[in-house]
Amino acid sequence: AAGGERPFFLHVTYTAPHWPLHALPEDIAKYEGKYRAGWDAIRTARHEQLKGLGIVDPKWEISPRDAEAPPWDDLDAKRRDWEDLRMAVYAAQIDCMDRGVGLILAKLRELNIEDNTLVMFLSDNGGCAEFLAEDGHTQRYDQVPPWCGPVQCGNRPDLRPGGPDTFMSYDLPWANASNSPLRLYKHWVHEGGIATPLICRWPAAAAAGGIAHQPCHVMDIMATCLDAAGVDYPGQYNGRAIQPLEGESFAPVLRGQESWRRRREICWEHEGNRAVRQENWKLVSKHPGQWELYDMNEDRTELTDLAAKNPPKVAELAAIYDEWAARCGVLPWPLKK
Repeated sequence: AAGGERPFFLHVTYTAPHWPLHALPEDIAKYEGKYRAGWDAIRTARHEQLKGLGIVDPKWEISPRDAEAPPWDDLDAKRRDWEDLRMAVYAAQIDCMDRGVGLILAKLRELNIEDNTLVMFLSDNGGCAEFLAEDGHTQRYDQVPPWCGPVQCGNRPDLRPGGPDTFMSYDLPWANASNSPLRLYKHWVHEGGIATPLICRWPAAAAAGGIAHQPCHVMDIMATCLDAAGVDYPGQYNGRAIQPLEGESFAPVLRGQESWRRRREICWEHEGNRAVRQENWKLVSKHPGQWELYDMNEDRTELTDLAAKNPPKVAELAAIYDEWAARCGVLPWPLKK
């Protein structure tokens, strides 16, 4: 609740636009036909738009189309119509979610608390090329929900996506377009899997319209919230020591401190995929492969592996990863049963 000097915290987690592709018919209708240019043209257009907005550096070349994504022009007309519709449903999901976010912002304005409320909006990962990949879930998807009857499960071009009696995803080629110009997807820790936009709104403290390029991590959100609220993270709870914060507050960036940088490196591990970010350097491995090294200032799309040319930096960052993994209890992949 908000009132007087009492602070509040609200965490809203939308499922959309995760699969399954479900959206309202009137929302789908707004976007059907808008993606018939295809994923190749849309990938290129989005890269150019991002360069024009100052979000990506013009010197970062677009990654090649994923080898598993067919050229759009190789599809027949019927398949192109169906693929356009899949992306239209995905866009409709985002449209509906966006209206929900708007309702939250409108309520803050109605309560006259928007100026001193820090709002953060982000995705939890890059575009998703997976479909029904989580263990155990596929055994339940074709069960009959009471509200719609039998569900047709799978990416079937003979079915129209979007309705509650279907269960589809937008699949790898459209995820490749969503991630333009980056490589790979959710699950991996190359930039296509972990680089997501974070939009912050805090009228009382942050000037509108700025773009900050300092790398941060979702774990920094907790530290930022504490900083914004002016409170310290406790060292104990009920007399027991608790895990210290790994994150660092990026509130100084919101307040206009352009020189702010994280003090410590950022490390990732997801199902054996590993990475370390240290200033402009990124060490990354696609399980079960070897370490790759990239200069993020020059090559954010990770096209030129410098590992063979700079073994000392690889060794330095690998040691940092090992220390982090030991400190945070990261287990070798695959996990032993």
